[in-house]
Parts: sequence; C-alpha cells; structure tokens
Amino acid sequence: MPNTNNDTPEILCLERSVTPADAGTRLDQFWARELAGSGISRERIKDWIVGGFAKIGGKACRKPGQRLEGDEKLALLPPPFSLKDSPEAEDGPLTVVHRDKILVVLDKQAGLTTHPAPGQPDGTLVNRLLHHFPELLPEASGMEGERPGIVHRLDKDTSGLIIVALNEGARLALSRAFAARSVSKTYLAIVHGRPKSELIDQEAGDANTGRIDLPMGRHPSIRTKMAVLAKGGREARTSWRRLWTDRLGRASLMAVRLHTGRTHQIRVHLAHIGHPLVGDPVYGPAQHALWLAQGGPLAGLAPRQMLHAFRLAFRHPQTGEVLDLRRDPPEDFFALLGALEADCQRVVLTGLPGCGKSALLRALARQPGTPATFSADASVAQLYAPGGDGASLIARSFGREMLDENGGVDRKRLLALLLDKPGLRRELEDIIHPLVEHALLQFWAAHADEPLAVAEVPLFLEAGWRSDAPPQKSSQAESLADVLVGVRCPEDKRQGDLRESRGLAPEVLATLDSWQWPGERKLAACDLVVDNNGDLDGLDLRARELLDALAGLRQVRSERFRSRLAALLDAVAGETVVLPDDDTQDSGLDGEEDEA
Repeated sequence: MPNTNNDTPEILCLERSVTPADAGTRLDQFWARELAGSGISRERIKDWIVGGFAKIGGKACRKPGQRLEGDEKLALLPPPFSLKDSPEAEDGPLTVVHRDKILVVLDKQAGLTTHPAPGQPDGTLVNRLLHHFPELLPEASGMEGERPGIVHRLDKDTSGLIIVALNEGARLALSRAFAARSVSKTYLAIVHGRPKSELIDQEAGDANTGRIDLPMGRHPSIRTKMAVLAKGGREARTSWRRLWTDRLGRASLMAVRLHTGRTHQIRVHLAHIGHPLVGDPVYGPAQHALWLAQGGPLAGLAPRQMLHAFRLAFRHPQTGEVLDLRRDPPEDFFALLGALEADCQRVVLTGLPGCGKSALLRALARQPGTPATFSADASVAQLYAPGGDGASLIARSFGREMLDENGGVDRKRLLALLLDKPGLRRELEDIIHPLVEHALLQFWAAHADEPLAVAEVPLFLEAGWRSDAPPQKSSQAESLADVLVGVRCPEDKRQGDLRESRGLAPEVLATLDSWQWPGERKLAACDLVVDNNGDLDGLDLRARELLDALAGLRQVRSERFRSRLAALLDAVAGETVVLPDDDTQDSGLDGEEDEA
C-alpha cells in the first residue's frame, strides 16, 4: 500500500543471501553495493548498522566492519525517518552563482552558518536552501538529516562559493569528487604581516609563493580547535601566493589553494607560519588583540576572519563539463584593503630659500581640518639646541667653538665656517640629514592613520630622498613622500621683500642658493607647484586649492588601487587548473568536507 503518513515515508525490509563470492566482504560494503544507485550513501548505511537495523542470521549486528563468511542470510530494515528531524525551511536571501537540475553553487555571505548543529538548530544556510529549493526536502531528494545537499562546508564567518547537491545521486558524486581531490578550491585571505623569505617556495621560482605540508588534527588541549600535529595528524596541504602587501607591512592579500580539506585548514596553516587571518581571534589571538588595541580606522574594518572562497573548478557530475566559477569578495574585503592602501598621504613642501615654504605651511595649518605639519628647519633647531644630538655631533666634528655659552650650536659661527671652508658642508650634511630623516619618518608613522600630513623639507631633493627622475620612477619616493610640492616665487620678490624679511644679506642668499638645485630643476622634479606672490591672502587661497588637489590625488590613488585589485583577481581567476578525468565509480574514500 502507498504510504499515507506525511511524516514517515514507506519503509521496506531488505533481505539478501550471501554467496561464497562475498566471503570476507565487510557488512557495510555489501549493503552499499546492493543499494548502489538507490541514492543511499555508505555512511548512512554505516549509521543504520550501528543503530541496530542490520541482522545476520536473524541476529542484530552493529559492526559495519563485520566480515561475511559467504553463506549468511542478511536483513536490513532502514529506520523510519520523521520530517520533524529535518531542518525547518526559512526564508532568507541567497545569492545563486550557478544552477542546473542537480546542483546549485551559491555565494554564501559571512555570518551565516552552513548547516544546523546542536548550538544553532536554525537560521542556517540549509534552512534557507529548503525554502528556496523544496526539491531538497527528504521526501523529494532522499537526503535525510541536518545537512541535505551539503558536500563541503565554509565556516560561519567565511564568505564565498559553496556547492550544494539537489539530490542524493549528485551528493554522492560530488562527495566522491571532493574525496578524490578533484575539486580545485582557491580562497582569498587577508593575513597579518608579510610572509618572510624563509617561507618562500624556492622550487617554484616565484618569490611570492609558498607551500605548507603539515598534518593536522584536533588540538591536544582545546577540543574546539584544530592544530598542526607532530604525530597522529591527517595529511594537510596548502599552497599560497602573496598578491599584495600594504606599504607599512601590516597585512597582505594572499591567494590560497587547498589541496586537502581539513577543518579550519587555512586558518590553522597560516597561523602556524606566523600570518593568521586578520579578524581571527581564535587562531591569531595576539595579533587580533594588537590590531584592536592600535585603534584607528582599521580596528573596526575586520569584524570577521577575512577569508573568502573565491574560485571553484570541478567536473559536472552528470555532463562531465568543467565548471569554473568565480565570485569576488564582499565589500568588507575591499573596504579593509582600501583602508590599508589609503594610509597617510605624505606631502613634502620644498623650494629655493626665501620662496615662502614656511608661509605656505602656516597657511595650510590655518585651513579647516588642519593637516599635521612638520618643519625640517624646526627639527634642525631642536638638534642644534643645548643637549641636542646635532650640537653634540657638531662639537665633536668641528670643535666646541661651534657652540654658544649655553651649549647650543652658534649658527652664525657655523655659517661663517662653511662660507670660509665650503668643503665642510658635505660633512655637516652627513651629520644632520640622517637625524632629520629619522625625525621625518617618525612624523609619518605618528600620523599614518590620518588622510594626509605635510612636511616642509627645503633640502629634500638635495638629500637624495627623491631623484629628479619622473616621480613614479623614483624608488626613494615610496619611502619618504607620496607628493612633492614645489613653491615658486618670482625672483624679484624672493631677492627683495622676502629676503629682507628673513634678514639675509644678498651674498648669503646667493650662497644658500648655490647649495641647492637650480630652481627650474627643483620644480621640474615636483608633482605639484604652488605660486607664491608674497600676498598672504592669496597664499591662503593657494593653500585651499592645494588641499583640493591633494584630495583629488587621493581619489585617483584609490581608483587606481581598486583597478589594480581587479587585475590581480582576474589573474588568479585565469590561472590554469588541471582536473583529473571524471571517475563515476565510488573511490572508496570517505568524503572530505573542508571547513575553511
């Protein structure tokens, strides 16, 4: 009779006679063979046997590995399945990347648990799947339990691609594919720091790639965690490639490939080599605590482990066609990368003596949202002050007669010495420039979280901190400045009113000019030029225009970085993957379920 109970499908008792040809066969293997094509997995058969639903010669046998002698009578009575044991269907958004008659590939959002568990019986991906795909219900699909259609998992806070089988046959085929490691899985990860040189895979011939081949298992003392184990672990292999690191070396974007599928494999392996995922307090507690303690805009931009299942390539279990699917990370990924890239815009003002650099710096400081400022002249004044490092070193090199009665540098006496012996200027620069450079680097570091900071450095070019090559080709620019702004002043103003306001004799100004690059060469090496006609009101206007121009450059920088990221992801998605030929026969391996 047909089943009329909506809660319990019709149950049949299966009986078989064992032949001598089956002698030595495991009980679970025997029934898996007999039920091949029925959509019932070997794992489910094992559960039935352990549950007491299998009999040998009329007696219950709870051992799936029981070897048959070759003349027994077997019976298998599958247990009744109640729909009450199945997760409830719940409405909720799903992003479908691919769908056909037997499988669907989704882009799982971060924060969504894959399937019900004792601590979370609902509100999972499976609950939503049952709502959107009623063919997954057990009476339609033949898939029972708490995770119908699930063939691999993603952690709750991992986003990205996940495959779901829509019937038991597809589930079995996909499980075999995962077990045979014939599914290519590529993740994007943002990790703390930059991988060290000793982690590089020398055989690969690529300075940005590495391999991790370390067995894993349950953590010996914290049972909710996994760990790399020296003994008793299961094979676990991961390869990675560094795609990008921010300028300060705080974090790197990596493409990670799983060659096995152990629980938390990526998180454990990357943490083991010293580069845990940003936002992962479980496997990178020290780094995560420091990340939060440092505050700033970055602290709130990693609310979850920054891991995304970016690419999946596999053979369709029915057609054999290779499906190669990609899904870019959600916006939180790009927001964090953008914030890492958009660290402080380091602006340097330079120009000839008396051109108005200091006046422009003061004008910038008067604008709304005042940027942090640094003056190399003020830094030198501190070095020359009594007890300053500069005063001590100058006294040691040129004699204590270069100091005044308070122990500070006597600037007039020092200038007279340099005018008398021009060759000593290089020696003085070798003493002072490294000290000013150190102070400048400290200034940049102190304001790394601000949109921009401005430093006035008259001898920036002469010190070799940027060459007169085009700015984009200057290696020094990457370490000491992002934007070099030249201040241009008409010569009659510079030689007249501005020189007199500083109390400089014409011959002294001429000497100072001779120690610097020619004005046109200096301005040609700059990214922007500000004209100063000696009018303070006009200089305030120029300062506002400069801030607008700098904001525009920051926007261009952000857009270029976004384009660069897109190109990097395209390259990862375009890498060749080799999938083994399809094997529709049961591999005999237990299906792997990576939980990255």
